[in-house]
Amino acid sequence: MKKLVATSVLGVSMLVATPALGYEVKSGDTFGGIASKNGLSQSQLAQMNPQIDNKELIFPGQQLSIDGTQTESNTAQVGGTQTEAVAASTSEFDLLARTIRAEAEGEPYAGQVAVGHVVLNRVDAGSHPNSIEGVIYEAGQFSPVIDGSIHAPADAQSTRAAEEALATHASSGNDAMFFYNPAIATNNWLDSRSTTETIGNHVFKQ
Repeated sequence: MKKLVATSVLGVSMLVATPALGYEVKSGDTFGGIASKNGLSQSQLAQMNPQIDNKELIFPGQQLSIDGTQTESNTAQVGGTQTEAVAASTSEFDLLARTIRAEAEGEPYAGQVAVGHVVLNRVDAGSHPNSIEGVIYEAGQFSPVIDGSIHAPADAQSTRAAEEALATHASSGNDAMFFYNPAIATNNWLDSRSTTETIGNHVFKQ
């Protein structure tokens, strides 16, 4: 995955206008569910959307054609701001979702999304590897890599959290680079850094 670059478009959109018969992907949507909802087979919907390489990997905010007119493929609508969703390969997406589950299972959904943002912020930072895989497997950084829990499959909520983190990365305002649970971990170095937010048991730090 290349260095993450996402652009916000405020006011006037610089993208091709969405056709009248387009469908905006919602959180929790599946390709098959969208097809069924619009009276289409999955193969028909796939033919209308050749820009979607992996039908199992769609993001909230993506625009799909439901009338045969191709739409733009990698945009997300967040509030009133249109942003370019971060691109991730299937394996990177799965790794991000597994990391979110291993690090934040049982935490509030917003906290799971925030863990995803930490990974993506590090990809952008320049002080860490510039890929999702590189950031997650950077030596000594994520305990699930060390204890092996990274290999457990993602669940539905961590998958949705990964989708949202990728779709909202540019507009989230979340600039945290670290997080930890102070009830089970002590880190004087992290304690000295600015806190961006606390969600559930996790404290997020710049």
